[in-house]
Amino acid sequence: SYPAQDGSDGPDVAHKLFAVKTRDWSDDKPSVLVTGGVHGYETSGVQGALMFLTEGHAANFAALGLNILVAPCVSPWGYEHIQRWNPDAVDPNRSFNRGSPDDCGSQEAANLVRLLLSCNVEQWACHVDLHETTDTDETEFRVAKSARDGDVSEPGTIPDGFYLCADAQNVQLEFQRAVIEGVRKVTHIAPPDPDNTIIGSPVIDDGLIAYDYTALGLCGGVTNAPLTTTTEVYPDSPKATDELCNLGQVASVTSALDYLLASRGATGEL
Repeated sequence: SYPAQDGSDGPDVAHKLFAVKTRDWSDDKPSVLVTGGVHGYETSGVQGALMFLTEGHAANFAALGLNILVAPCVSPWGYEHIQRWNPDAVDPNRSFNRGSPDDCGSQEAANLVRLLLSCNVEQWACHVDLHETTDTDETEFRVAKSARDGDVSEPGTIPDGFYLCADAQNVQLEFQRAVIEGVRKVTHIAPPDPDNTIIGSPVIDDGLIAYDYTALGLCGGVTNAPLTTTTEVYPDSPKATDELCNLGQVASVTSALDYLLASRGATGEL
């Protein structure tokens, strides 16, 4: 909960973390996490997670033998107020600490970690975290971050298209490629900048960069899943629509889970 944002002495504003979990959850099945809205203003992450649920994809994959947990809007305050940060000027996606809610740097991260602990999953199989990169990242967020941190805001570029951010400590290149190819059927993949970077990070494969999830406190590192990825849709592209962005997010999840099932089928684990 957060204090009333209108400056009044009214009651705190509380937001519950809602999630959907398969009914026939079993310790014998691979467990999958889908998260959206870690940055509340990244709308297609929330809408894509909801589409994955409402259009039957989650039910279909559950029928194929997966435990599925979907948290469509990890930062509900940010979603309602169209903000990246929470009211404490904390970026929820730099505040996660796996397995330890008390050591998370935001209420949003702590709530998700508590939810995961309640599932009693010893080994997660896959986690897809749904995000966007928007023009306001450049015009508003980076400027605000520099002001908060006492730095000089340097101009940057925003990639035109979809890309992924893998865990630098566990890239899983074939998995990332499978997700990119699935999304490519729906929307375009971001080309690198002339220096072969995307948002300043070296491109390691088509539409793919990598961050150290754990070191940065990213949501993508909140589980011990070997298959993890963070999606980035560009909703401000002249080639994109809201619907295409949402569909791109859904395609990223379904492609990830198709890869998971295929890889486990090949090894006889499922």
